[in-house]
Amino acid sequence: MQESSEGKKTNAAEVREDIEGFKRAVERVASAFRKIPSSETVRLISHLDADGISAVALMAKALNRQNMMYSMSILPQLKAEDVKLLANENHKYYVFTDLGSSQLSSMLSYLKGKVIFVLDHHQPEDVDNEKLFENNIYHVNPHLFSIDGSTKISGAGVTFYFVRALNTKNEDLAHIAIIGTIGDVQEPMGSKLNQEIVDIAKKHNKIEVIKGLRIFGAQTKPLHRALVQSTDFYIPGVTGSESGAIQFLKQLEIEPKENGKWRRIIDLKDEELKRLVEGIIMMRFGEENPEDILGNIYLLNDEEEGSTLKDAKEFATVLNACGRLGRASLGVGACLGDKRLKVMAVEALNDYRKELVSALKWFEKNRNSEKVVEEPGFLIINAGEEVLSTIIGTVASIISRSSAIPKNTFIVSMARMMDGHTKISIRYSGNRSSHSNGINLKEILQRVIVKFDGEAGGHVNAAGAYIKTEQEQAFIDHIKSVLRRVSVEERIT
Repeated sequence: MQESSEGKKTNAAEVREDIEGFKRAVERVASAFRKIPSSETVRLISHLDADGISAVALMAKALNRQNMMYSMSILPQLKAEDVKLLANENHKYYVFTDLGSSQLSSMLSYLKGKVIFVLDHHQPEDVDNEKLFENNIYHVNPHLFSIDGSTKISGAGVTFYFVRALNTKNEDLAHIAIIGTIGDVQEPMGSKLNQEIVDIAKKHNKIEVIKGLRIFGAQTKPLHRALVQSTDFYIPGVTGSESGAIQFLKQLEIEPKENGKWRRIIDLKDEELKRLVEGIIMMRFGEENPEDILGNIYLLNDEEEGSTLKDAKEFATVLNACGRLGRASLGVGACLGDKRLKVMAVEALNDYRKELVSALKWFEKNRNSEKVVEEPGFLIINAGEEVLSTIIGTVASIISRSSAIPKNTFIVSMARMMDGHTKISIRYSGNRSSHSNGINLKEILQRVIVKFDGEAGGHVNAAGAYIKTEQEQAFIDHIKSVLRRVSVEERIT
């Protein structure tokens, strides 16, 4: 696939996915992993989002079953300096899940004498795989087999195929991979590899897939609140308006309360749910794809009905909350079924929501200030130290789905870290899959960041980077000029 200098497809050709080749590679890498003496401690490093936490939980469970010791770290992003620090440790065996493919050169440079396993789905650095193999770096990535890791398989999905190759008993962990897949905004039944994981989870009675209203909080939120807070789709006159939601329900002859308690979507009778769906479609008649409100809902059979963890989508949000607030161990424990840690993980979700609400209020308050640059085609948000760097990407994602942001707009968000660096995230409003628009966000960010000796990673439709905080203004000036050019190209094409 050819890319232009600004990340726009030029003359792309479809390449056939090599799914069997991917599976064979997983088997080979698993075979190498089995040679690790059981007395060794395996070093696990993963990403802090729902996908990364699910992935490392899969590895932890697999190692527990083999009676192997491990030490775990969760990172916001793997940088070259992180790899350099790992080199100073006494461990010999390292497993990177949901990250690592962008730091293969650093591993070759700094982790000599170590045995490395990289289980990732992000676009990989262009490094000769034979050279990696010669240096005991075993790299599994779907992109090496023409499989798009941003839509066809998650980091947890890659890790699931790996732990299954280690021991088929690990098939009963498939539901954990599905949580990670949903957390990475992929459709579990949207590709062959993801579909196979769903089928395995069903076989082990770990998951139930139903068709339903694709709205967050169906298990837990009062019905009117779920409608008001809907980010999956916009409902004119209802989204963002509590009084509008109550009025809408009354027009549909759906009582928001029953016996003095607020009703949830799961409490509705079949006829009421049918009226609700039809009503939402009618309200969305002027929107693009008004009927795009129904979809697959993945219910976890081991979780209680009506609990925050019953719906895999809500479970993934809990994991995200844990990771973004520096409590990833709670998320791992929740994945592994620890009842006490599950309760604590769900509590973290409330703190996470407060942080997000605070960040979005900050954005609204500062939208017309010098902290927010808004031009046709792009929006640049520099939150400084006023928004957590671990949630600034989530904030950009929420804003990209907002009806207040024009379609086909780049959203760049920035927030400062405690180590003298600034975290940068980039998103694109419009189609979730930027492939259809020919946009590669990671490519765009990489070409900007190289001027600042920074590091970028991610996917074509969601990317992140780090720069030194002192470079913020120069970065903003440079990315403005780049996005102006790209936005003009978009309007022309």
